[in-house]
Amino acid sequence: MADQRVFRFEIEPLHHHHDRVAFSCGVGELDRYLQKQASQDLKKRVAAVFVATEDGKTIAGYYTLSAHMLNLGDLPEEVAKKLPRYPNVPATLLGRLAVSKQFGDRGLGEFLLMDALRQALAGSQRVASAAVVVDSKNDDARRFYERYDFTPLPSQPMRLFYLMKTIAALFPDNDAI
Repeated sequence: MADQRVFRFEIEPLHHHHDRVAFSCGVGELDRYLQKQASQDLKKRVAAVFVATEDGKTIAGYYTLSAHMLNLGDLPEEVAKKLPRYPNVPATLLGRLAVSKQFGDRGLGEFLLMDALRQALAGSQRVASAAVVVDSKNDDARRFYERYDFTPLPSQPMRLFYLMKTIAALFPDNDAI
């Protein structure tokens, strides 16, 4: 699990008082999203944006969650046969996850990922979701998710999934879930 030092971070929904402009993870697309698009996505309710902060203002990292549909035929056969035979199954999209260069090498990526999985699991109790899906931006990101047992889709190796049933086993003692 995550390095104990990261637990001084609080994860909260993105608000206007967070300093989005100063955030830099080194990936232009992820920086621009937080700086220019995230608040619009919140207003339009197309993504929930969560930020990690130590001081209530500086964003050390962030992730987004959205509702998603996963084509049953895209899943490995051994997984698909255990799900209902609907053409699509509900899922949660982990759309973006980024850590500021300023806060790198402190286990914050894992901390954010675990919080995102916990949030997705809790949400699945209110709005059904069979899995968390992520589209890795590059091979490094794909390897990061694979370290946490995400499985690539056979036809789309940069799109990975993690079954909600397996995620539930990560948090067996959480009464809120």
